[in-house]
Amino acid sequence: MAKTQLGARVDADIAELAKKRAADLGLSIGDYLARLVQDDASGLRARSVDAAARFLAEHQSVFDEAEDAQQGSPGARAA
Repeated sequence: MAKTQLGARVDADIAELAKKRAADLGLSIGDYLARLVQDDASGLRARSVDAAARFLAEHQSVFDEAEDAQQGSPGARAA
């Protein structure tokens, strides 16, 4: 597939974050940005966020109970 060059200006901290994240994934910046755009356009990102929100809503009481138990036990700490 033919590639087209795009140009965009972003804050330095965003550029650094993008570079680090791309490197973490073993991708070039261009491939990383392409993946983000594809995920966004396909709705994958929105579906993932919705699924996480549903999970938290359904299981919030478990998290609340664990937090309450941790705060109520002297010497207890998070793993």
